[in-house]
Amino acid sequence: MMKRIEQDAFYAYNQDEEAFFIGEVNYHLLKDEKPYEEIASHVEALRYVFEMLRQQSDVEIEEARILYGNDFANRLEPLTYDLTKAKPSLLDTQEFFYCPNIIKIDYYGNVFYDASWKPNDENMGKSVPYWYALMEPIYGKRNTPEDFKKVNEALFPKGKDKLVVYEWSTDWSNLFDDGHEWYGACCWSIYDASLDRYVVMLVSATD
Repeated sequence: MMKRIEQDAFYAYNQDEEAFFIGEVNYHLLKDEKPYEEIASHVEALRYVFEMLRQQSDVEIEEARILYGNDFANRLEPLTYDLTKAKPSLLDTQEFFYCPNIIKIDYYGNVFYDASWKPNDENMGKSVPYWYALMEPIYGKRNTPEDFKKVNEALFPKGKDKLVVYEWSTDWSNLFDDGHEWYGACCWSIYDASLDRYVVMLVSATD
């Protein structure tokens, strides 16, 4: 049975205002009582997270109904998902954790990186690199390459040699609708064999 990890040093790091790094990434740490079963375990991790988010969505709608009435609550869209439509791609770990260098910051505070991927109209609404989702949030603190590295050291304290990383399509849940509008939508599942646990990372944001 998949369960949420309730206590972990990563959570404490995440709540440190001086080390705040969340960016546009929503992290979920999980543990499974069953042995690792390749892609089936990744699907189960996604199922657990999205069922939890669906239940939260239902609660929020009912709370809105109490506070603002039926007309308002009925306009809210509950979270839906269909994992049978989710398509996985196995990623190279080194490529996934690639982190570019900053080459310059202009007068207006815009940061330029030595990366081949660029935030432009062609890439708008699609999957963004992990480094960009963490380092370039829409609002709030921009994170540096050093922050990016510290995040992953806290998240994977035994290193990345035993990670299995999958990227998933994002056409199977309305959670990703916001990201498809502009910033980007991403879904990654990672199994860490050194700790026998899973990390599900979700990105979906618009302006």
